[in-house]
Amino acid sequence: MSADRYLFKRALRPFSFSVALVVCGTGILAAYRAGYSDGFLASLILIAGLALQAGVNLINDYSDLESVKSDLIAVSRIRRNFLLGNGCFLLAAGIGLYLILSSGPALLWISLIGILGALGYTLEPINYKRRGLAVFLVFWLMGVLMVTGAYYVFAADVTLTVFLLSLPVSLFTSLLLLSNEIRDYESDRDDGIKTLTVRIGLRAGTILYCVSLFAIYLISFGLSIMDILPMAFWVFLSFPLALFPLKFISKPAQMRTPVTPATGLAFMGFGAVYCSAFLF
Repeated sequence: MSADRYLFKRALRPFSFSVALVVCGTGILAAYRAGYSDGFLASLILIAGLALQAGVNLINDYSDLESVKSDLIAVSRIRRNFLLGNGCFLLAAGIGLYLILSSGPALLWISLIGILGALGYTLEPINYKRRGLAVFLVFWLMGVLMVTGAYYVFAADVTLTVFLLSLPVSLFTSLLLLSNEIRDYESDRDDGIKTLTVRIGLRAGTILYCVSLFAIYLISFGLSIMDILPMAFWVFLSFPLALFPLKFISKPAQMRTPVTPATGLAFMGFGAVYCSAFLF
């Protein structure tokens, strides 16, 4: 395993920042649509979301320490990224504390679950990545929880409507992680990292990817016809971009690398249109 895999820029995975922007933006815009608006609070929520996403990305490789212990450069980079990731968590926690004091104690529990979930992604004894639970838990922790948490900062309440509005972006968050598992299938399998895709097999993981992708657009269309978000059907403008990653998921390992950045780009395109729907 090359130490270049643990370079800061690669470990940071900036293409995945679309997750924090879109997910937090959904909660902020849902609050705006409900009549709440505060630019300062919105900025803090976005910064905290980006810090949390960066932290998750930077600690992601910590579980590789045992397998690369003979490579001193790789070990040094993993430990450095781990420390920087925890610094990002501290920043997110500091902002979260301010928001808790501004919004109410219920946000404390939302924040604690979010931080613990982020830390438990690859850290023992939880390490839900190797337990095959990451795709499922990220849907809740980096999707539903972040959308409803952002909304709660403004409204001091969480409604069924906000939960329903969180579903498409939460599914896309899981899809981005699933694309990462599909890309790394062979290396994860060989290193004994039991991700969901390793457990169910590459073919089943690919099918799950396709089903989830189409479910995102079907749910968005349902939100539109149910008048929960009337302009949500606009997301179909991003559908050609969402189909682009499908070119890579069935390729051999060396040709499968673009699937994750392509999914991140698709998420950004989807998110831009989806969030725009809240403004009309």
